[in-house]
Amino acid sequence: MQRVFIGSAAVAAGELTRYELRAHCRRIFPDVYAYGTGELSIRDRAMAAVLWSRGRAVVTGVAASALHGAKWVDALAPIDLNCQNNKAPPGIVCRAETLLDDEVHPIPGLPVTTLPRTAFDLARRGTMTQAVTRVDALANSTRLAFDDVLDLLPRHPNLRGVRRVPAIMDLADAGSQSPRETWLRLLLIAAGFPRPETQIPVLRADGRSQYFLDMGWRDVMVAVEYDGEQHRLDRGIYRNDRTRSEYIADVGWRRIRVVAGDQPDDIIERTTRAWTSSQTSGR
Repeated sequence: MQRVFIGSAAVAAGELTRYELRAHCRRIFPDVYAYGTGELSIRDRAMAAVLWSRGRAVVTGVAASALHGAKWVDALAPIDLNCQNNKAPPGIVCRAETLLDDEVHPIPGLPVTTLPRTAFDLARRGTMTQAVTRVDALANSTRLAFDDVLDLLPRHPNLRGVRRVPAIMDLADAGSQSPRETWLRLLLIAAGFPRPETQIPVLRADGRSQYFLDMGWRDVMVAVEYDGEQHRLDRGIYRNDRTRSEYIADVGWRRIRVVAGDQPDDIIERTTRAWTSSQTSGR
């Protein structure tokens, strides 16, 4: 038996008794169970949701993005399904929307929306920041072609949220390597700075390898980077960061380092000062 299964079918097939089902298995959704007590992955939960639908649904949205390889997806996020059902249990969101045959791609054992359709759905849902963050995560982990997403617009002109898809895709960037980097990039754009380039290469002293700056502007040589907790807590990362920081400064970059807790107004002010200083120095 697979880890996630339909309870009544397993009992009917003699694979386990009703007592074993109650005592040794965990109920995920009505009549859908999992063996063992370990954490359920989002794939486990997506499989459970499709089984709950009796195989009639397609996985969409955030869960689909995770199945395609997107990182930074909450394993407990609700599973979005494309199917007709107005009595979905907690943990499943059902939407009956137009979904064409060539917009479904099987991922072993599961019917899932294709990369473009997944991004299309992500762009239509949640807040603007959530949508850009989710598309960023999908694009960073896959070979998502943004034009393929936009090509879906004439196919689905009446779907909810479709009008904002072009704006979301325009803001999305495959170079974002964390949700906080996406947040930081959007903050800078909203503050009036030109859209920053992401993952800017800086040749190292050895002349062969490169450092990469999270985001910034080459014309003024100003970079803005988000440092997660690992930069402070991991001694190896801390030492490497120190060497990297000194070299990047030596070759002329002004770098604003952002950490958790920094206030948006302070980040904008520090970035503005760096811009002003670069322009004053003629760079």
